[in-house]
Amino acid sequence: MNQEFFNALNLLEVEQGIPMEYMIPKIEAALAKACQKEIGPSTIIRVQIDPVKQDMKVFQQRTVVPDGTVEDPLTEIAVSDAKAISRRHKLGGTVETELKTKTFRRLSATQGKQMIVQAIRDAIRERQTREYEEKKEEIITATVDKIDTQNENLILDTGTGYATLLKSEQIPGEHHEVGDRIKVFISEVRSGEMRGPLVTLSRVHPHFVKRLFELQIPEIQDGTVIIRGISREAGSRTKIAVESRDENVDAIGACIGERGMRIAAILAELGEEKIDIIKYSDIPTEYVKEALSPAKVLGVELEGERICRVTVAPDQLSLAIGKEGQNAKLAARLTGYKIDIKA
Repeated sequence: MNQEFFNALNLLEVEQGIPMEYMIPKIEAALAKACQKEIGPSTIIRVQIDPVKQDMKVFQQRTVVPDGTVEDPLTEIAVSDAKAISRRHKLGGTVETELKTKTFRRLSATQGKQMIVQAIRDAIRERQTREYEEKKEEIITATVDKIDTQNENLILDTGTGYATLLKSEQIPGEHHEVGDRIKVFISEVRSGEMRGPLVTLSRVHPHFVKRLFELQIPEIQDGTVIIRGISREAGSRTKIAVESRDENVDAIGACIGERGMRIAAILAELGEEKIDIIKYSDIPTEYVKEALSPAKVLGVELEGERICRVTVAPDQLSLAIGKEGQNAKLAARLTGYKIDIKA
């Protein structure tokens, strides 16, 4: 039985990546709790699992008290009785008595098994939560395992576990099949009590595009080019502001790449979504002007706190505002300025 138990722990380590050293304390605590239910709730139990000897022992711990003062024989032992066991025992010390597990009822064995199973589930949950936390606000590649045809949510195999990509977090217009490998952004991780960590995956989060740029552009990875801001309408348009720390490096050119190969790789991940790469400026009027691209701006005047008036040629007005005001909204979100556009 012990052999099977330790074989199962070894298998758990191989298949789930949970080290035996991590599991043993949890199983010891679970078994101790099961033994307490058998003997009495006040009992103090210590379980010792030795993976080297493949041995398991259960001990009852009692505090040594003066003769005639024992109130709870489950947790206390008279000093004379303690010394009869060993002369080394003293008042206030602890006496450990090994319990023969064969004497426990089958009910306790069943409870112990249930608690071990629960401890394993808890360990798997903790391991998944820890791994997701390490990847929070990063992009991972996952495989579409199932598609909920009713609400079009995707069940993804992330390599750590299974997580749901809600329809609302998918790029509008995109379509996926079972077996597809897709990139997703981990925006939030919360501990779940029953079914593992609650992971929020997204392909519409602005930082999804930000991370794509960081993965694709070496100059961003090494810090030569910095992303200063990003605003996004998923599936339609993204504006991203970049700045170079090296006067010899063109930030926009680095993001586009030779023959547009770098930006093409990013656009391939986003489908029909367009990207405006703009040059960041510390000068608000220049920043707003750049943010309204591809429209050509004639002038920008600051009016009050974070409010500006923009002037464009009549033939540029619709382009500056954009369809349903999208271009102006993205520019305002990117710069933090309320923008009033006039021809």
